[in-house]
Amino acid sequence: MVTNPRKPRAGSGRQSGAPTIADVAALAGVSTMTVSRVINAESNVRASTREAVNAAIGQLNYAPNRAARSLAGASQLRLGLLYSNPSAAYLSEFLVGSLDQAGRSDIQLIVEKCELGDHERRVVERMIGSGIDGVILPPPLCDSRSVLDVLIAARVPTVVVATGCPPPECAAISIDDRGAAQAMTRHLIELGHARIGFITGNPNLTASGERLVGYRAALTEAGMPFDEDLVADGLFTYRSGLDAADELLEGKNPPSAIFASNDDMAAATVAVAHRRGLDVPGDLTVCGFDDSALATTIWPELTTIHQPIADMSRAAVELLAAMLRAKRGGGEVRHVTLDYTLIRRQSDAAPRRRPPARTRG
Repeated sequence: MVTNPRKPRAGSGRQSGAPTIADVAALAGVSTMTVSRVINAESNVRASTREAVNAAIGQLNYAPNRAARSLAGASQLRLGLLYSNPSAAYLSEFLVGSLDQAGRSDIQLIVEKCELGDHERRVVERMIGSGIDGVILPPPLCDSRSVLDVLIAARVPTVVVATGCPPPECAAISIDDRGAAQAMTRHLIELGHARIGFITGNPNLTASGERLVGYRAALTEAGMPFDEDLVADGLFTYRSGLDAADELLEGKNPPSAIFASNDDMAAATVAVAHRRGLDVPGDLTVCGFDDSALATTIWPELTTIHQPIADMSRAAVELLAAMLRAKRGGGEVRHVTLDYTLIRRQSDAAPRRRPPARTRG
């Protein structure tokens, strides 16, 4: 919060056009040199002063580099991509797509890691202070309320990717997570599976909830009951998949198929099955979600939902650039839904029919 701010000087840049560094200094009650130190992330600034300057930058929507490039007539956009993804396979594909599109569109892409927690707000504020034109947020940052609040307050054009509930202020690229999970569960039911385990994703991500809803919808559609014992919690990480698969397979009546909310957790489920001496898919069908590179680098290769990760990141760069170049970054936003595909490989099969146990006469 800015306390006891000075009013900007009469005749300052704020009166005639874009806000200046002097406007920020006046509003925050500090010198222009201090504002410069905060923008450049120098360490010799008190925390309270840094907070006041960042608040003033957000209030004025000050973007120094953007103004300088405009005066120079430069056309290249600078887009920020913030990431914090536990799945290396997902992140790798996302970066390939976004960097490819940035190169094709003559866009400078600034990629920076942003850990969830106290660190994320500082990273976002620093990026805003550097004069970034727009920001792309893949999961899990697409659902980070603290990150979104800072960007929306600063009126920085933003595209969120793979969220199950895009905010109205931001453009979005996604797939129908609910429909995709319903299609996969329906496929397992059609194979003949009556007990289908489900491993959820990170509860802080809206897409996780959508996939669980899709799983339940397919069961209801088939007239099958929802059994809480067949649902295990995951976090989209391989480690969480190991724990969740063990939980599901240790039950008295284990499932004949397990549908994991991403490929990392599905791969972990295959590993647990092998460790327990179970054949995949003979004894246990395993399916994933994403169709990341991991899906075809394990044995057996995963049946999974193809989420076009690289295409989604390309579309995010393209959409954000179009918004900025059309000069409607703070106005009209678009929510674009891309198609998913169910990909069958070697990890699914009909449940094994075992002969009934003989009774002694």
